[in-house]
Amino acid sequence: MSAFPPLTCLRSFEATARLGSVTLAAQELSVTHSAISQQIKALEEIVGLTLFVREGRGLRVSEDGRLYALQIRKALGDIAEATRSIQAQPKTGELVVAVLPSFGRSWLLSRLPSFQRLHPHISVRLQASLTISNLQQESVDIGIRMGKGDWEGVEQKLLFHDDVVAVAAPHFNGGKLPKTPQKIVQSKIIYGTESWLPWCQAAGIEMNFERKGLCSNDSNLVLEAVRLGQGITLERRSLVHDAIMRGELVQLCDVSAPYAYPYWLVWPPRKSSEGKQRDFSHWLFKEVENYLVQVKQ
Repeated sequence: MSAFPPLTCLRSFEATARLGSVTLAAQELSVTHSAISQQIKALEEIVGLTLFVREGRGLRVSEDGRLYALQIRKALGDIAEATRSIQAQPKTGELVVAVLPSFGRSWLLSRLPSFQRLHPHISVRLQASLTISNLQQESVDIGIRMGKGDWEGVEQKLLFHDDVVAVAAPHFNGGKLPKTPQKIVQSKIIYGTESWLPWCQAAGIEMNFERKGLCSNDSNLVLEAVRLGQGITLERRSLVHDAIMRGELVQLCDVSAPYAYPYWLVWPPRKSSEGKQRDFSHWLFKEVENYLVQVKQ
């Protein structure tokens, strides 16, 4: 006798045990009531145990059935997870890039067309997340991270150091923009995750203003509020440089302060991805080089 019952029997049994109803299990699995009943009966014959106790027109899972259902539920979950994992594996012609949403939107996205022109055979899939992706488990080819560069299990190379600057929309305050550090900190501020202390120290002023008004831990939301003219903010230059060049934002003064965490390119040592990783990293470092030249101008 086979130790592996048909998957249809196991799914029917697990759904019925979990939902406590053949009718609900049938609805969930999009089959008929009789099909569920037949699958359960077949499974009971295979395992040689009564999995459900018939009570009138209904049924109740037996103790043996309850324990079996817990194990089957875990096994089905493992099968589903294994399937999701294999489906998520980067395809031969696909490059999966893990990136912070803010950096992806404000810096990387506008530059990607040049990579795709150089490598039209590679399809790019951006996997955006505020958390640090496990490049091995999440089947990512390469990632751009911000931090100290001490991650285990990945190769890593410094991309560039960043700094923070104060910015506003050109139409903020009717176009009458604050130009000195003192006037900037007295303006309506939209707070993100960046501390104003290093910037104030670089400007030679005291950080004695009260934190109030709109704040968000998402740089994309902060910058959108600034674009709408709702206030000024302190943000990483990498996230505002392109918008400044397009005239969407204005850097209010020359004061800047170093940002504590640089950007890194990281990648898992994976033979199947070496070619794509090499093509992307070569292109990215050229883009970073061009960007740094623009920043210094």
